Amino acid sequence: MHTDVPFEGINFGSVPEEVDELLQAGVMAHRQDKAAADALFRQALALDPSALPTYFCLYKIHTYSGRLDQARAMAEAGLAEAARQAGWSGDWRLWLPRIPMRTGPADPGRFALYTLKALAFIALRDDRPADAAAILDALRQLDPQGEVGWPVVAELAEGCAA
Repeated sequence: MHTDVPFEGINFGSVPEEVDELLQAGVMAHRQDKAAADALFRQALALDPSALPTYFCLYKIHTYSGRLDQARAMAEAGLAEAARQAGWSGDWRLWLPRIPMRTGPADPGRFALYTLKALAFIALRDDRPADAAAILDALRQLDPQGEVGWPVVAELAEGCAA
């Protein structure tokens, strides 16, 4: 028996209220109308390009929908913004490990590493195993404990190579 469970929303952290409303509406729209969800997320991005969760929403929906070029573009834009907020180089190949890593979605450094992991996954899905391997090698150094979940992507990469 199907019961309607009310949508309680997602905690996107400390984003402006208008951005949160657009993100929540995009999440709700995603199941029924992916184009509407994309438009809502892009509206949130235009409203506040510094709100990192918006990039996450965009690269997630495009990855799941198989629009890997768009997913990659959104992930790269989110990575650049997170690196800027963290005070890091725009080139992830120049990043240095941080110990200890701060936790929580409000940490732009953690978001950057999580998005780097997403770029490795997108590279695998896009049949770019060398790109995925380079990113995963960097993540092994940057996040040796695997706190952002990159070991799962590394296992997928190993499975693809076998």
